[in-house]
Amino acid sequence: MTVGFVMLCHTALDRAAQVAQHWAERGCPVVIHVDRRVSKGLFAKLQADLAPLKNIRFCGRHACEWGTWGIVAASQEGATVMLREFPEVRHVYLASGSCLPLRPVEELVAYLDERPKTDFIESVTTEDVGWTVGGLDFERFTLRFPFSWRKQRVLFDIYVWLQRQVRFRRRIPADVVPHLGSQWWCLTRRTLSAILEHPERSTIDTYFQKVWIPDESYFQTLVRQVSSTVESRSLTLSKFDFQGKPHIFYDDHLQLLRRSDCFVARKIWPEADKLYAAFLSNDRTRQAAAEPNPGKIDRLFAKAVERRTKGRPGLYMQSRLPNENWENGRTAGPYSVFSGFSDVFENFEIWLSKAGGTRVHGHLFSPDRVHYAGGETVYNGAMSDSAALRDYDPKNFLTSLIWNTRGERQCFQFGPHDNQKLNWFMAMDANAQISVISGAWAVPLFHSNRNFGEIRVEAARLQKIEQEYLNIIRSAYAKSRVRIWSLAEFVENPMEPLQTIIDEIGPRQGRRLTEAPRMADLVGFGQFLQNLRNQGMQPVLMGDFPVGDDPKPKSTRRGRPYLVK
Repeated sequence: MTVGFVMLCHTALDRAAQVAQHWAERGCPVVIHVDRRVSKGLFAKLQADLAPLKNIRFCGRHACEWGTWGIVAASQEGATVMLREFPEVRHVYLASGSCLPLRPVEELVAYLDERPKTDFIESVTTEDVGWTVGGLDFERFTLRFPFSWRKQRVLFDIYVWLQRQVRFRRRIPADVVPHLGSQWWCLTRRTLSAILEHPERSTIDTYFQKVWIPDESYFQTLVRQVSSTVESRSLTLSKFDFQGKPHIFYDDHLQLLRRSDCFVARKIWPEADKLYAAFLSNDRTRQAAAEPNPGKIDRLFAKAVERRTKGRPGLYMQSRLPNENWENGRTAGPYSVFSGFSDVFENFEIWLSKAGGTRVHGHLFSPDRVHYAGGETVYNGAMSDSAALRDYDPKNFLTSLIWNTRGERQCFQFGPHDNQKLNWFMAMDANAQISVISGAWAVPLFHSNRNFGEIRVEAARLQKIEQEYLNIIRSAYAKSRVRIWSLAEFVENPMEPLQTIIDEIGPRQGRRLTEAPRMADLVGFGQFLQNLRNQGMQPVLMGDFPVGDDPKPKSTRRGRPYLVK
């Protein structure tokens, strides 16, 4: 007794001929079904190429469009010819023209000889299936699907919608319990004969002709009625991505395929010369017989799917760029945003760079240009300082900057004068550390020599912008680490918040600050705020600055410690 192969072919017929010849020359009968849509010339050439092999047959042809009954009809046609023409066949193995044997035929025959009554077919109930894509699991058995999902998508969707609206339900034939699974099976002669000679076959076939993707349910359902021993697994290695599309194996998958220990794999790229040469060779190095175990490579495929769908943190690839929230982390690493610090302190960027040992930029989103650290005009990754280029896509500007400087923490200044389009993005980024001295934008206005009427108007505008910014970073949806001090609160004791910031930027450094950067002169600032109130503008973000009693910051220099005996 031996195993026979039914091959469903529709493209790359030269490769299908190689595989069929490989099986036939080793004593395994082959029945080939060629899609009816293939030209007569190509079909005739395939017949002529395989004519010398007496254990190869061709069966009647059907149009095999994905998701339609034609694939089942082709499988029935090929199986019928196999059972009729080759009585010595005990197991029938369904394969495609893009399949490739991974192990010697002798090992497959020996494996099946040890299990003469076992049917290998993935067959699970709809409740246990988690891999259906498109939302049609049990509905594929209760609705009608007369239209092609690929060629008549609009009609397909409309007809499904109409059936749902009128609550249409098809009657499932008696004794039929729908099951799903891979279409690539290996069934015994007894089981396959019972399915093809089923007394209710005409009724069952009529029902399944309007089921969606019947090749994943027809044999999988009927085998449960007629088989005594079912192993719900396929002997064929076939992997699918998150969209339900099959993975294609190329030459560089050679070692991966060998590790699976499966007997057959699909889908093989027709141009994979190395794979066909290795697995169809007569002098292949025999490997120890092992149980087929595609699980050996499942972890690798899982990682590949995760990398394809989520990518690397902070890297926006073309495949995910149009899809919001498909990124695996908004940015590639932690960064710090400082609002108001450069207004309160002189040369704050230089001081922070020395104290924190990190890269500190100016206002990256300033209206005039991008103020990179050191006054650079072109930064890592050939990033220009052009405000127009930056504002074309501010999100990608920031994510590219963080990606291009991985391994080095980036810090930059941000205020109400800057482009505000990224407020929500930064607030919802877990990598962002946002420190705000609210109302600090008033200090430059206080030192300006502008007309006070203009100052009042500008102060009202900036306060409104900063208030919206504060509302965003205080939102319940914010994921960034946020610290907010009012200006009055900060200048009373600047050392403590500065130490907190330095500790967070470089937690391993353990540096204790001995002095703060030079603070701007705030003498008369309380009266300035009162003048704004007198002019009809209410400053609310600066905190309590009493008129005539200017806040005096504590000393920014720590004295040397000494020991008292």
